[in-house]
Amino acid sequence: MAVTEGRIGGTLARSTIQADRGSVRRERDGVAMADQQEATVTLPSDPVSVSRARRHVARVLAEWGLADGSETADAIQLIVSELATNAVQHTFGQSPTFTVDLRLDRDVELYLGVTDSHPRWPQRLPAAVRQDNGRGMVIVRALAKESGGRLSVSPTPDGGKTVSIELPWAVPTQA
Repeated sequence: MAVTEGRIGGTLARSTIQADRGSVRRERDGVAMADQQEATVTLPSDPVSVSRARRHVARVLAEWGLADGSETADAIQLIVSELATNAVQHTFGQSPTFTVDLRLDRDVELYLGVTDSHPRWPQRLPAAVRQDNGRGMVIVRALAKESGGRLSVSPTPDGGKTVSIELPWAVPTQA
């Protein structure tokens, strides 16, 4: 486990990255693989944290074998951008941080969750409402569905929520 700390906008941000936490049971391309890999970062609820969350996810996905710039990587980065933006904009300052969790289970399914401590859940806006914003969850749901995944929202023990997606993991093996 690696823990890094830094300042974003005067606020201390603590990043915790955990990898290869599962027991080693398989091999891919002659390399032992863990049943589960995880990566987590907690950031201040500040607009500059959205790009940091996106960069963190891109770096982790590349470490797990997903090429940066691929259609799947771009879709996942857009999803984390939308979810992180929601965590910053719609918690009304009542959630000082948000957490991005990535989990790769048995090289089969990718989980991406964004957790904040605000109790308000995402709202679906009527199609007739014309606004400059408010379509992020529609985009996230469509990208998840297009990739064969699903979107869910679940409560946290502290009264907040986690908005997450689960997607099939389809990284080609190296020949």
